[in-house]
Amino acid sequence: MLINRRTLLSSAAACLCAGPGLAMDTDAPPAARIAPVTDNIFGTRVTDPYRWMEDVKSAEFQTYLKQQGEHAAKVLGRIPGRDSLAAAISRSTAEKRSVREIQVAGDTMFVDERPAGSASYRLVARSLGGGNARTLVDPDARADGRKHALIWWRASPDGSLVMFGIAEDGSEDVTARIIETATGRLLPETIDRIPHNALSWADDSKSVVYNRLSGQDRTATDYFARSVAWRHRVGTDPAQDTKVLAQGQYKAIKISATDFPAVAITKGAATAVAVLFNGVQSELTAFSAPLASLGKTDTPWRPVFTPEDKITAFFSRGDELYLITFANAPRFALLRTSAASPAIKHAAVVVPESENLLDTGVAARDAIYVFGRDSRGLSNLRRLRDDGSIETLALPFDGSITSPVADPRRDGAWFLLESWTRPTTVCYAGRDGSVRVIPFDTEPRNATADYVSEMVLVTARDGTRVPLSIIYKRGLKRDGSAPTILSAYGAYGVSYDPEYAPRFFAWLELGGIHAIAHVRGGGEFGHDWYLAGKNATKPNTWRDMIDCAKCLIAEKWTSTPRLAIEGTSAGGIAVGRALTERPDLFAVALSRVGVSNAARSEFSPNGPPNIPEFGSVTDPQTAPALVAMDAFYAVRDGTKYPAVLLTTGMNDPRVSPWEPGKMAARLQAASASDNPVLLRVDAQGGHGMGATRNQLDGEYADLFAFALWRMGDPRFQPANRHK
Repeated sequence: MLINRRTLLSSAAACLCAGPGLAMDTDAPPAARIAPVTDNIFGTRVTDPYRWMEDVKSAEFQTYLKQQGEHAAKVLGRIPGRDSLAAAISRSTAEKRSVREIQVAGDTMFVDERPAGSASYRLVARSLGGGNARTLVDPDARADGRKHALIWWRASPDGSLVMFGIAEDGSEDVTARIIETATGRLLPETIDRIPHNALSWADDSKSVVYNRLSGQDRTATDYFARSVAWRHRVGTDPAQDTKVLAQGQYKAIKISATDFPAVAITKGAATAVAVLFNGVQSELTAFSAPLASLGKTDTPWRPVFTPEDKITAFFSRGDELYLITFANAPRFALLRTSAASPAIKHAAVVVPESENLLDTGVAARDAIYVFGRDSRGLSNLRRLRDDGSIETLALPFDGSITSPVADPRRDGAWFLLESWTRPTTVCYAGRDGSVRVIPFDTEPRNATADYVSEMVLVTARDGTRVPLSIIYKRGLKRDGSAPTILSAYGAYGVSYDPEYAPRFFAWLELGGIHAIAHVRGGGEFGHDWYLAGKNATKPNTWRDMIDCAKCLIAEKWTSTPRLAIEGTSAGGIAVGRALTERPDLFAVALSRVGVSNAARSEFSPNGPPNIPEFGSVTDPQTAPALVAMDAFYAVRDGTKYPAVLLTTGMNDPRVSPWEPGKMAARLQAASASDNPVLLRVDAQGGHGMGATRNQLDGEYADLFAFALWRMGDPRFQPANRHK
């Protein structure tokens, strides 16, 4: 690498400097107009000086965002060593093929992959019997100046067709097309406003049921409201598609405005299952009906389960319905019932709750394959045979499993396996109980030997033991001088599982540490762990992060002048409130498209679906907790805040740009320190779903360079640093 650990650690005294040694000649950030609006939220008065920014279409806000982005680009571009760091990151991400999803249909494995050196993920078809790979969808082939991304895709049961969605410039305004696998020919039909792959092909591969948004304006608060499940027959005009499930269509099914109705069709089954995804609420609602009755005025929908049954996921094998539940099982159990004649109260428990957390499962001809995690956060694989016996299968290496797939008419299961230090690998679990790697290419040279990952348990202030993962280069000295980025998420019951992150290898090569606080609000220890960081208990999320930071310092992994905290999306709550509660504990805060103004989020397009997760300011039961988790309202004038870098994308549909925009303005006006507060703006970006490799490489180069500059690393200091 151009930047090496020896150079970094050879000047420890300089690395721990602060104040004038970090100076850089920069213009002041653009000042934002102040127009205070005061709200009384059930007795708590809060003042918002930048409410006007929520009009994202206004010329004033667009100008403000543009000027903030230009200012940040100027400052970040002046950091010495930034370009060399960007080159190192690019080499690391270009070195290895990256795979994020697979599906097996017919005799073909479909792979969502980014080949070595490529900018974007593309859809590739590979014969299960061997032979050359064929690229079906390549977003980089579109040369119109826009940044295109493959957002989702799903192959038909026989593998002859694939429906896929493409979005531009990170907007997630997805347009769907259908392509023939054998010829690569695009069929003429085009369908817009399909943001996710909640779709299901019919068994004959001639029709598909999909969910489509009704809203036209992606900046409106009702953009995601009242979506509809439609059935499309291949080769016909989408304007003639059949409405399958919508609000008010059937008296037997009560659908709210924030529900996303979808229909699951399983190979060989005569029954369809309709499911209502209520925003981000984990508990699902489902109904079943004969497959032949879909779209008819008298479809005889019958209840399968309700939120009170605490079902979080399901899958089928024929008309057998398998349900994952946390009812009387906080670490989850697997139930079995009939889709045609569901009896949830009398469903059989086929995989009981155990010390191994149950995540998901897939149905194959020979068995049910169940994927879970142990107390270390590492995945395990169990197989449930038809005779009721359960066996554990050995994995090729310790890590986390994603994208498990199987075919009820075929033996075995496929999945992706990765770890903090091992790249994503395609694996196959066979009928004989063996698990083998399906090699696409060789591992990169930096894959295993150079880096170490370990997990420690941190005792939080209330006595709870919080897992903390620590990744570093072998030979690191524990003397408190290592630059460290501490990341956290803690929302939706989503676990921060081991993942192969090659961009961080450039950071590790500098002698840095990447630490992950597995804070409450995630799903690392099951449903109770999630509830311990939700709504009224949300302070546990950021205080767990703070306590993990204190542990890193006490155990001499790092020190305050060398410590940065990072959070992405909902992780912006953790980093924002850790920043505002303990501004003295960190040198740097990095908030990537982060939720910064949680008490106002519900008034953004993605806000209403998130009310079950975070609450509403109109609800006296949840409003106090929502205000408490709001970093924007927690900023105090005259406080010495650390250096802060926030990011946003102009086309972000999930966390509106006004959230980081308001947070940047508030910190810039309030901070009593000389530390910079920057807002990095990607004009062709969104929430990150459609970002190219080059976009992400550039973003991480800015994040790392900014952190190292403010940590005092001599290689990242401007020439005038002693003036």
